[in-house]
Amino acid sequence: MAVAIDQHHGFKPFSRSQRCKLQSFNHLLELTHQTNLSHHSFKQKQQQQQNVLHHHHHLLHQSDSEADIIHRSFSTPCLPLTTLSSGEDLPSSSHPRIEIVRGTGAPVHALVVEVAIAMASGLHPKPLPNEPLALNNPKDLGSQLPGQPGLKTSIRIGEAATRELAAYLLDHGAFASVPPTALVKFSHASFFANDTPKLASLQRFIGHAFDAGELGPSLYSVSSVHQIGILDIRLLNLDRHAGNMLVMNHGFVPGVAAHLVPIDHGFCLPEWLDDPYFEWLHWPQASTPFSNSELDYISKLDPFKDAQILRSELPLLRESSIRVLVVCTIFLKHAAAAGLCLTDIGLLMTREFCGGKESPSELETICSQVKASVPLDDSSVPVNISRLLEENENNINDDEGSGCEIIRDGISFGDMRKGEWESFVDTFDKVLCGMFGNSKQV
Repeated sequence: MAVAIDQHHGFKPFSRSQRCKLQSFNHLLELTHQTNLSHHSFKQKQQQQQNVLHHHHHLLHQSDSEADIIHRSFSTPCLPLTTLSSGEDLPSSSHPRIEIVRGTGAPVHALVVEVAIAMASGLHPKPLPNEPLALNNPKDLGSQLPGQPGLKTSIRIGEAATRELAAYLLDHGAFASVPPTALVKFSHASFFANDTPKLASLQRFIGHAFDAGELGPSLYSVSSVHQIGILDIRLLNLDRHAGNMLVMNHGFVPGVAAHLVPIDHGFCLPEWLDDPYFEWLHWPQASTPFSNSELDYISKLDPFKDAQILRSELPLLRESSIRVLVVCTIFLKHAAAAGLCLTDIGLLMTREFCGGKESPSELETICSQVKASVPLDDSSVPVNISRLLEENENNINDDEGSGCEIIRDGISFGDMRKGEWESFVDTFDKVLCGMFGNSKQV
């Protein structure tokens, strides 16, 4: 069945069943912006179209025979443009439909249109399993409601999709190669038995031969490990394992390092300073100093501008998570400027186990001391930076101190008023200047 796509990427039945070949994907985008095509001019464009669409998305599922058709692609349905007249409702959710909720830019719009074409071709979306512990998880891993603590207690159930988009928005200039990502609403029978649309993250499928766990780390380029590591530190990634780093462009050519692409960022930006997991932490590339271009990229990061991007684009993301981004970015900037490598920085952010007990990371220790020193909004007591630095030095050298305490929650910044938070950031910045010997504040 051919369908018509409106400017919202909605679907509704189309009376004709003509089939045509698409000249290219960009040509389709051009067609979707021409709102007054006559039937005659449209038929002329049909005759000009020669090639077929080869792309498809990881949410789409088809049988082997259907997959063969997609790759050989003799034709695809005609997708004439339709526009809604004033006052006309969007197509009913009983018909297949995809709508962008959050996400901008040409790569995102190209991805959504591509998925729309595939759905119009008769392919059925195959939703990935819901988050662990979520109500509708098909693996029966739990039945928690959205908003309750998830598998990672610092990230609530139902909020992972928002973090997927956050990672894409914060990957400025595609530095770490996070695939184009959007928050979308799907209306399709594959997702539900009623007419309720499903909110999901949509991410471009990345073709690959392996993930990082299937090959030795020595095969990966230093630059891609650094780029992923920088992103993970900024976002405090709790789940950077080998399976969510995809190995690209690797033909086993001697001397040619493979490039890695990061995926699965649902466990980033926790609500408090939780214990991260960095698979790359002890890889040899992580001990290599940052290049000049990487140091330049880090120096130009603006944690406060990034925070505003998240507040503007993802209003459902909690402020406590945004503040974690600010803290970790400031920490990264100071540490990198002081000459520390990825391994050094990652170890300062990672908790250790002592006698079966979990000890706080150095970052948590610093933040705990700074937070305790910050006066309330109605207080004008100055913060003694020298005393904080001395206390931190004593804690680092004291094996019998707080290092044997069990951390149950972690340091949260969500309970701080605006004035307290601003005072914390200023004090934290100054403490790091003294700790790393930097003369310049962020």
